[in-house]
Amino acid sequence: MLAKQYSHRLPSTYDMGIIRERATRRGPLWDATEGLGFKAFVVRERGHYGATANVYSAVYLWLDAEQTADFFMGSRFQNVIDDFGRPDVETWLPLDARKGPAQRALALYREEQPIGEQDNRAELRAALIEQNRRIAEQDDTVAVVSALDVANWKLIRFTLSSSPPVATAGRTVYEVLHLARPGVASLK
Repeated sequence: MLAKQYSHRLPSTYDMGIIRERATRRGPLWDATEGLGFKAFVVRERGHYGATANVYSAVYLWLDAEQTADFFMGSRFQNVIDDFGRPDVETWLPLDARKGPAQRALALYREEQPIGEQDNRAELRAALIEQNRRIAEQDDTVAVVSALDVANWKLIRFTLSSSPPVATAGRTVYEVLHLARPGVASLK
């Protein structure tokens, strides 16, 4: 498995309706993508839910590394490059991925936790898995994924929620425009 995110910062005057239309048009093309756990088409819109800028982003949980490579080296990603330029792609190693009872996502939350040099990584992982288990049991959870950023030694958690977005300290909140979820059922 691989978790990935890339983002495009957009001008403050950008018509976010264009992005919403893009997600409506292109999102369903991902609904049966082989090797994909999920792809969330998400935005942060300036002035909403604590956002200070307009950002269009895609968050992925890939179940198959070969399918991931096919995407980034193929025409589907070329569409992204043609429309927005080539983004930096954050890539993480998933440590735990779980499905929840909810089906339709309205919000995605991203949390980060640094890992200190002296931290007990095994204890951190065990605590993370237990936290994910509790989050996955909540009625509004679609999925929760925690991953390791080995380049920067931090933990990343993504929670997909069926509840409307709420700005919360310590988390970056995104509005979900479309969630393709072909492999969510295969998660714990």
